[in-house]
Amino acid sequence: MAFPEPKPRPPELPQKRLKTLDCGQGAVRAVRFNVDGNYCLTCGSDKTLKLWNPLRGTLLRTYSGHGYEVLDAAGSFDNSSLCSGGGDKAVVLWDVASGQVVRKFRGHAGKVNTVQFNEEATVILSGSIDSSIRCWDCRSRRPEPVQTLDEARDGVSSVKVSDHEVLTGSVDGRMRRYDLRMGQLFSDYVGSPITCTCFSRDGQCTLVSSLDSTLRLLDKDTGELLGEYKGHKNQEYKLDCCLSERDTHVVSCSEDGKVFFWDLVEGALALALPVGHGVVQSLAYHPTEPCLLTAMGGSIQCWREETYEAEDGAG
Repeated sequence: MAFPEPKPRPPELPQKRLKTLDCGQGAVRAVRFNVDGNYCLTCGSDKTLKLWNPLRGTLLRTYSGHGYEVLDAAGSFDNSSLCSGGGDKAVVLWDVASGQVVRKFRGHAGKVNTVQFNEEATVILSGSIDSSIRCWDCRSRRPEPVQTLDEARDGVSSVKVSDHEVLTGSVDGRMRRYDLRMGQLFSDYVGSPITCTCFSRDGQCTLVSSLDSTLRLLDKDTGELLGEYKGHKNQEYKLDCCLSERDTHVVSCSEDGKVFFWDLVEGALALALPVGHGVVQSLAYHPTEPCLLTAMGGSIQCWREETYEAEDGAG
């Protein structure tokens, strides 16, 4: 006799505040998990980048080398390198262990809004207010980018990378997807300046947020609109959005001090999480667990599900 499969547990949303960390680096412009979710990076308006263990609330290292505020950062797949971009128009490659600058790439004509490694961490992709995306080879000594993607008609606000695709969002209201295997470019017009784009975890869909206070879920291959999510406020700032770790919920920052969760399929608002008074500037969702990081002002907040019990020393 075969036992029936146990029902999968309903997804739990991170709504218990575990920690608030005062980052001590001016305003936190972005917070990012590393690849396995054990550490996080914070980008400061004081020109520094910091590496934390967010559950323990411990600062591991500070990285100094930008000439102006740091706007975005990302970690490599093996946790050995970081990349960052900022208001000084520079893209910086860092060695995690030593804290040293490995390379500084200069070529953008305006501030760098967004940076990502490719999957092997051999190339850094950077998107700038100068309407271009530049691809920098981490291993060569060449000062110029190996490729420049200049299809955007206005500043690039968001770049995401999968194993063979680059997803970009621009203030010109278009989300562009470059299929590197096919050598093709796909473009979807949203109509309002785009603040953030991302792939769903299963790679089938793309999520895009824009300054009309709307998030849209699109079928990646056809561009068909699968869902719209509203209720948050996003009219003037570049705010993050993402999908939860199991693709069950759409998550977005908001300018009214909350983080909003919607049911992906039904589109209904599931939770408006109060973070504080001010703009929730950035968020990061753990790759495999219901754990959320939010950034507001000079601090970050770490959230877990209600049933979460902190391990000794981690709470």
